[in-house]
Amino acid sequence: MSAPTANVRPQPDRVLVDIVDYVLDFAIDSALALTTARHCLIDTLGCGLEALSYPACTKLLGPLVPGTLVPQGAKVPGTSFQLDPVQAAFNIGTMVRWLDFNDTWLAAEWGHPSDNLGGILATADWLSRTAIAWGEAPLTMRHVLEAMVKAHEIQGCIALENAFNKVGLDHVLLVKLASTAVVGQMLGLTRDELVNAVSLAMVDGQALRTYRHAPNTGSRKSWAAGDATSRAVRLALIAKTGEMGYPTALTAKTWGFYDVSFEGRPFAFQRPYGTYVMENVLFKIAFPAEFHAQTAAEAAIALYGVLAARGKSAEDIARVTIRTHEAALRIIDKTGPLANPADRDHCIQYMVAVPLLFGRLTAADYEDDVARDVRIDALRAKTVCVEDPQFTQDYHDPEKRSIANALTVELNDGTTLEEVVVEYPIGHQRRREEGIPLLIEKFRTNLARRFPAKRQQAILDVSLDEARLMAMPVNEYVDLYVI
Repeated sequence: MSAPTANVRPQPDRVLVDIVDYVLDFAIDSALALTTARHCLIDTLGCGLEALSYPACTKLLGPLVPGTLVPQGAKVPGTSFQLDPVQAAFNIGTMVRWLDFNDTWLAAEWGHPSDNLGGILATADWLSRTAIAWGEAPLTMRHVLEAMVKAHEIQGCIALENAFNKVGLDHVLLVKLASTAVVGQMLGLTRDELVNAVSLAMVDGQALRTYRHAPNTGSRKSWAAGDATSRAVRLALIAKTGEMGYPTALTAKTWGFYDVSFEGRPFAFQRPYGTYVMENVLFKIAFPAEFHAQTAAEAAIALYGVLAARGKSAEDIARVTIRTHEAALRIIDKTGPLANPADRDHCIQYMVAVPLLFGRLTAADYEDDVARDVRIDALRAKTVCVEDPQFTQDYHDPEKRSIANALTVELNDGTTLEEVVVEYPIGHQRRREEGIPLLIEKFRTNLARRFPAKRQQAILDVSLDEARLMAMPVNEYVDLYVI
């Protein structure tokens, strides 16, 4: 006969308390973190603007009930939508993730911390417009940047040592958790309410990685983060009503997250929360591609030039060998038919074949009209991946955090070209001086997709002036992006 369960309400799990204490009490005083957050802000919004050129994305946007307009609601950049903050968060989060072009964090778990901007910006904009309607002061963009730093830190620090992918869970779990914490703080939740909110995020259903992997790879991977960050706003609002939480959501025997979903293992931590993740985040500057392939695509572009200088082309290639790291093999080493753009931008062979053939890799190159070129699949079939243990070790080294790939091309005439090795992508912290001017140029290009020249310049003027941006009311900044 089993013993009865003691029904004594326990103290909240330490992991939940640490998140809440960090969000409520940690002061962001790192100039580097705030500057990087500003660059992250413009890059993330620019990615969203580019995504608005794709009907597969825009069909998911707007209010749940067509024609709905929410007074004092949050506005969606690049559109005319004004929505409740939950749906606005979904819209913004879906836009910025659609083309796989926003920032990245790589560790035991992977992810895109700027996915949290959906919940952060929607909530800050809605709160600001509501405050003005009541004659109160709006939030400023400094609040947004600080929330971004903290959301990045929560998601990234947990990701350092905890591989949710190895138990089949998607990394957007961490978007939901981080967004709930920072959005809850914006909403003015008390400490107890915020603990309740993050516990609700942990007992919530967590997405499977099914939609990221063959044979099921599909477009949900482009809106999953929008779903997660919008769900976070919803959970924070529920907690604000005084709704109870679940203090041992992680550690409860049998029924907690650790036992149910994490093979009984508690989370491990490499470092306390601070500003490390934002300071070291990876920007996707050169290519809209899964990040483990960024250096491979860069190497392929270099080899395209080498081939051209020799009077050769990709059609003269007999074999391509990609020397890579274990994570790339696990996620994007893929053979066989590729069903859709979501399948193609998670195939390293595809992301190498296109630049070897055309000297470029753009979002449009994943679409059907490019993919039907038979030369791409022919070159994919000649491409093999092998793990380099040193690349894998350096990938996990906190002092390096490299994402190395090396390409060797053998030609039909028996010639082998010199291997091209790229250890750090242009969006890496070690290449900031080289990368930031290109990131700003990427932002300029994306602004030009949606706005006339005068509006582009108005957005640039404030976005590139850190002091002016941080002092600007959130609603005024968002209004610059309204169509």
